Amino acid sequence: MVISFEEVSYRYRDRGMTPILGLDGLNLELEEGRMIAVLGAPGSGKSTMLQHMNGLMRADEGLVRILDFNLESGDSRKIPPKLRQRVGLVFQYPEQQLFEDTVEKDLLFGPLNFGWSEAEAAEAVRRAAFFVGLDEALLAQSPFKLSSGQMRKAAVAAVLAADPDILALDEPTASLDPASREDLMQRLHGLTKAEGKTVIVVTHRLEELVSYADDFVVIKGGRVIFQGTARELVHKQEVLEEAGLMAPSSVRIAGTLAAQLGIETPEMLPDAAALAAWYAGLLESQS
Repeated sequence: MVISFEEVSYRYRDRGMTPILGLDGLNLELEEGRMIAVLGAPGSGKSTMLQHMNGLMRADEGLVRILDFNLESGDSRKIPPKLRQRVGLVFQYPEQQLFEDTVEKDLLFGPLNFGWSEAEAAEAVRRAAFFVGLDEALLAQSPFKLSSGQMRKAAVAAVLAADPDILALDEPTASLDPASREDLMQRLHGLTKAEGKTVIVVTHRLEELVSYADDFVVIKGGRVIFQGTARELVHKQEVLEEAGLMAPSSVRIAGTLAAQLGIETPEMLPDAAALAAWYAGLLESQS
């Protein structure tokens, strides 16, 4: 296992206020070299869990194992810099992650900070910008003059430039148009298939990951309530309802049509193209 959480609990503490439980005895094991979708409603604990993966947050109780690092509750030792390099975290809001006066400096920061040569860092920046589809002409601009979609791409590229083993992204498609969302999911999926990286995507949009993620984790109230494949998840209506999620529209439409026609619901239709192919086959069989 590349990542495991063992009875991990975490509480948010504000002075003078009752602590708020973010994780509640969470248990989870994730395998290496896979694309993993983490789903849940706002406040479910999915972002809190993600920030435990590179030591940005430390558990109040339990043990987090990441690669060959063990992060135990109560351990006040400094997080090893190597962990931050090997586990790249992309925040939900890119403006929290970008801070330099040019996009290029932001992308160079990680590689240079981890001891790479200037030539190595420059090549890593070029590759990362190309990977996310960020125009090289934008590298000289301030990240805060970019569009929201461009800023999102810059934040992903800034983490990718350091070549992490694990890439953890919090709502990476927010502010992207549908075509850009699909493009980014395809590119992230390629990281696992071509380079063997582990990619973890936190989202509330089941539909955009159902064709790409190998594994799905659903969190509610700081606990894992489901772990399995897309095929298993889309037919567990009780889990989806409990977590405040919806099955992909293609699955819902197929289910409605199957019920009206009195036939068995197809096992898995991840997108509109699959739905259209299924329906065309159905019409042909009845002609």
